[in-house]
Amino acid sequence: MIDTLLDWFDENARDLPWRHRGTTGWGVLVSEIMLQQTPVARVEPIWLSWMARWPVPSALAAETQGEVVRAWGKLGYPRRALRLHAAAGVIADEHGDVVPSDVDTLLALPGIGAYTARAVAAFAYGQRCPVVDTNVRRVVARAVNGAGDAGPPSTTRDMAETEVLLPEQPARAAKASAALMELGAVVCTARAPRCVDCPVIASCAWVLAGKPAYDGPAKAVQKFAGTDRQVRGLLLDVLRGSSEPAEKTRLDVVWGDAGQRDRCLHSLLVEGLVEQTADGRFALPGEHR
Repeated sequence: MIDTLLDWFDENARDLPWRHRGTTGWGVLVSEIMLQQTPVARVEPIWLSWMARWPVPSALAAETQGEVVRAWGKLGYPRRALRLHAAAGVIADEHGDVVPSDVDTLLALPGIGAYTARAVAAFAYGQRCPVVDTNVRRVVARAVNGAGDAGPPSTTRDMAETEVLLPEQPARAAKASAALMELGAVVCTARAPRCVDCPVIASCAWVLAGKPAYDGPAKAVQKFAGTDRQVRGLLLDVLRGSSEPAEKTRLDVVWGDAGQRDRCLHSLLVEGLVEQTADGRFALPGEHR
């Protein structure tokens, strides 16, 4: 299965800028943080602008938190921008401005979790370590286990099931991790899998079983409209577009529910995504004291 998948990947992998030869560990780390819960199409232009502006960790670390949040734009989950800024500072100060290649060292960086550490080790440094996201879990569930979906995650099980599929040679294993992810992203999709285009259809346990419907626990569906996430984003939009601190009245007009709006503003202050100036106005962090 894996040999066939690798051949398919060589011919069909999307031409993503962070996959280009010469992309540094820093470029891969930035892409992985940006891609968390965010589609590739939204990430690509922001990644390109970030790498042109901050090509090494020390360049980002020297920037204000506020400007980093501003440049994050519409990617969502802006705390990721602050975590990346913090990680950049540690990489610059403690690792010679080079992203570490060791998983344990990567895990010690601020805001870097197990998935991101393994993704950087594999995709930037060609190491053999399973990189498991939703796409990979779905491919393994179908192709190997014959299930329509992976069901609730289990880190131990998911890692073990993926690792046994990886070739022993590290570079091929790293490519296999990318290929599994790519297959799930563009062919073996959740709602409308394109089985006729799948390179491993002949051995897919799910197809051979007649594509049985998934009958496991239902997944929680994330909504956006009307949530605190939406309100927080609207508040940050005001501050990203302002060169001066904003009066509270400018923030009040973005959302009609005063209780929800004030709760969201308070959460942004607590998380350090917004700061209040001495005269009571609001700004992105580190820009106005």
